Amino acid sequence: MLPQFARKGVSGVTAGIMIREVLTRRDRRLFVELPWRLYRGDPNWVPPLLLDMYNTLNPARNALLRLGPSRFLLAVRNGQVVGRLGVGADLRLNEAKHKNLSYFTLFECIPDYGVAEALFDAGCSWLKTAGFEELTGPQSPSNGDDYRGLLIKGFDSSPVLLEAYNPEYYRDFVEKYGFEKDFDRHAYFYRIETFPEERMAKGVQAAQARYGFTVRPVNLKEVARELGLIKTIVDLSMPDWPDMISPSMDELQAEYLKLKPVAVADLVLMAHDREGNPIGLSVALPDYNQVLAHLNGRLFPLGWLKFLRLKKKISGIRVFALFVVPAWRNKAVSAALYYHTMLGARRLGYQWGEGSTIHEFNTAMNREARRAGGELYKIYRVYKLKL
Repeated sequence: MLPQFARKGVSGVTAGIMIREVLTRRDRRLFVELPWRLYRGDPNWVPPLLLDMYNTLNPARNALLRLGPSRFLLAVRNGQVVGRLGVGADLRLNEAKHKNLSYFTLFECIPDYGVAEALFDAGCSWLKTAGFEELTGPQSPSNGDDYRGLLIKGFDSSPVLLEAYNPEYYRDFVEKYGFEKDFDRHAYFYRIETFPEERMAKGVQAAQARYGFTVRPVNLKEVARELGLIKTIVDLSMPDWPDMISPSMDELQAEYLKLKPVAVADLVLMAHDREGNPIGLSVALPDYNQVLAHLNGRLFPLGWLKFLRLKKKISGIRVFALFVVPAWRNKAVSAALYYHTMLGARRLGYQWGEGSTIHEFNTAMNREARRAGGELYKIYRVYKLKL
């Protein structure tokens, strides 16, 4: 039975800070555009596309908002927006995990703990009234791989595509409120020109000859066939992680449509056994954050021209998904996918790569990342709080 929810229009006043729910077009604009003021002058912040952020707040465009209740909140003091927070629940995830979890996302605030406290007080109050027992986050606002986890290591460089970035004081605010570490997610940095090609080549070639598997680029034009194979791999490979379940075909199709315009065939790879059955998948994308950093959130009217010019200068990639079906683990399939991704990236002229994000308890993948020459350089933390 679904929990009963409080009426729409979450609001409250704490120490001169008013918390109100995002309900109007103007509220949505204030919510989306707050980071432009908070991060002004920070050379490492990358402005997201405004259209993408507006779509994130739209249930018609964001499948996560159709999987459970959600609220987006603004903190206002003296007539000025000083913070924001999204809270909600994924009822499909809760049913699969037999839990009663909620999430927070898109948290931002000025360097004033009182603002953070007021936002979390309002969010937690609504979630408790709705019947949820635990709060986790930061989680992706779209059930994807974007903005998942709070950056706690690696503040000296810009985030790569779809990764989070935040001030160091956010960690202090979250932990002061009572959140505890749930788990960390790791990001590894690679120099493509120095990756251990010779050593990896011997191991990969020997494994492919011994076990008879092959690696090929995904055909980005054969959507129906390839998505079916990808879903097979993901369904079989998805481990019992606390914050993820295998996506539906609708979610996969939505992710495909979002990533297709920026995908490069040689960086999206699939492994097959001798009989042609899909056994592994890796997805890497050029780091389009290097382009977004110059667009100020807008593709129109002139952003497209900058985009087309600057995308040719992208120097790095992000490997953000790697799956191997259980029966083929420990047979160097993941190493082969890493290896062929690095070869493809070098062939295309990229200089570096990021492998991310890998759960800290995924010991096998962390080991593979280090063996492939990766340096742990960023850590993103997911927190939990009993309501």
